Amino acid sequence: MATIPEPVQQGLQAFLRSNSETKTPRPQFSPIGGGCINHGGKLTTADGEYFFLKWNHDAKFPGMFEKEARGLELLYASRAIRIPRVLGAVRCDPYQFILMEFIESRQRSRVYWDLLGQRLALLHRNTSEFFGLDYDNFIGSLPQSNTPDQSWIEFFITRRLEIQLKAGVDSGGIDASIVTKFERLYPKLSEILTVEPPALLHGDLWSGNLIADEKGEPCLIDPAVYYGNREVDLAMTRLFGGFDERFYEAYEEAFSTPPGLDERLSIYNLYPLLVHVNLFGGGYLQQVTSILRAYA
Repeated sequence: MATIPEPVQQGLQAFLRSNSETKTPRPQFSPIGGGCINHGGKLTTADGEYFFLKWNHDAKFPGMFEKEARGLELLYASRAIRIPRVLGAVRCDPYQFILMEFIESRQRSRVYWDLLGQRLALLHRNTSEFFGLDYDNFIGSLPQSNTPDQSWIEFFITRRLEIQLKAGVDSGGIDASIVTKFERLYPKLSEILTVEPPALLHGDLWSGNLIADEKGEPCLIDPAVYYGNREVDLAMTRLFGGFDERFYEAYEEAFSTPPGLDERLSIYNLYPLLVHVNLFGGGYLQQVTSILRAYA
């Protein structure tokens, strides 16, 4: 396990020993991909068990994997769609890691998109008394505030748009003219957006957080969970390439949306686009201004 930092190796060994009836020998590790936030890969024990391991610096992203574990467990408990089971999230100064079920990514089945639409609709049937969540988490590497609110529009403005907008202004990536356009948009949202009960959301539903399991069926990973308007998830599926049209047809058949969906989806995509402005720079700002131009 030469590629795994020593504190993570020690924490992992202790975790495996405490969660196994036998003394688990030193496991083997095969890196998968990489990135600026997390390192991860396939962990194989001497017993032939497979796990997925991710780690990063705890001080930079405090509690990230504890929050991810709670989000995955909430989605898993819905029994709506395949979610990897979490074994644990552990802090091992100066790192943290999460260990979960390893799901081998396979070719999509012929009914993959139909199943995804049906099962996402089932997930969205799970509801709550409020919008938000009883803890904050992350979207990508950015903190995501989930302080509960009874009003969806107020939650969307204050906990989603305003926080990202302020971050962009503070970094110099967003100027006053953009802020003014958002301020003009806010009073119009009550006329544009629909009122529905809170729905359990994946929260970061783009193609990169979606895989096909060993049966070729859909599995969701890397969530940014909270209870919100279900159209938030549908909106993000339109970004970065979009999903197959069969997905949307299956979703509508299982859980139809009110008329005017396309107009609302562009509004909801302001949030992930602002996140991308703050993570990756101003290249995404043009998409933000294009949406604002239509309403403000």
